[in-house]
Amino acid sequence: MEFIQELLNGDFMPHGHCLLWRTDLLILHVGGDLLTFIAYMLIPFGLVRLVKARDDLRFNWMFLMFAGFIFFCGATHLLGVINIWHGYYYIHGMVKTLTGFISIATALLLWYLMPQIISLPSKRNMLQKITELTQAEKQLAESNQRLETEVKKRTAQLEKMATTDELTSLINRRETMRILDIEISRTIRQQTPLTIMMLDLDDFKAINDNFGHLSGDQTLKTVAECCNAQLRKTDFIGRIGGEEFLVILPDTAIVSASELAERIRHALEQQTSAQSSLPLFTVSIGVAQCRRTDTPASLIQLADEALYRAKATGRNRVCLAES
Repeated sequence: MEFIQELLNGDFMPHGHCLLWRTDLLILHVGGDLLTFIAYMLIPFGLVRLVKARDDLRFNWMFLMFAGFIFFCGATHLLGVINIWHGYYYIHGMVKTLTGFISIATALLLWYLMPQIISLPSKRNMLQKITELTQAEKQLAESNQRLETEVKKRTAQLEKMATTDELTSLINRRETMRILDIEISRTIRQQTPLTIMMLDLDDFKAINDNFGHLSGDQTLKTVAECCNAQLRKTDFIGRIGGEEFLVILPDTAIVSASELAERIRHALEQQTSAQSSLPLFTVSIGVAQCRRTDTPASLIQLADEALYRAKATGRNRVCLAES
């Protein structure tokens, strides 16, 4: 109790006597201490609010230590105002001592944390990192774009390989049958004519045996090119076997198709005569028009039967399917 009474003893000579109780000096000292106290008190509240609002900050307890240091500094100035009239020098001294201890502790911790604080990236470093990341992101986007373009290109190549005959560049059997199925469905639905032609090279085995497979391959290419030259853009021709070709003619009646078949047969004869490097060859053609009850298999069978008759009656001719 005696210690507490001594601690709260304010009977020591106040500072006002040192200032001779002059109004101008009192205003200067009291005003200066009060303004400093108010300033010091605003800083700790700001730091505490910062720590509560930003719990992601590193070393947030260091902000609280610094807030305590500022608080005790402000308390010494407040006691300086009180001591103008009452000499609470024990309390003033204890507050100053605590201020000294917390100041030393804060300084030591600051030095301890200095390497980590220095290692924190500066604004310039952050901007540089952001620039580097932006450039890396741009390069990645460009790489992705190139990769996507390459994938599309490769996909298109694979799709073409899957639907194209490698030798003649015509559509292959699978794609030909797919298109034929679509066209039969369309012609039945829209009640439009559809005709197909089955082409087969006459004595093709003899060409391979007597002139070699290279001449045989060139013969097949010639047939593909010659047929394409006679067909419309809306027509389709595919290689469905070794020397067999199927021509799909949408919106075409059998009469017009037979005329086209004759032109193709004649053009191939002329092509053989014009190119001495090619062996002589001819084609037989069977023509069939789609009926409402036909399927791809039945329609091809009709054209195949007509082709067989063309072969049986001397080859190098066009025969129409029996209706």
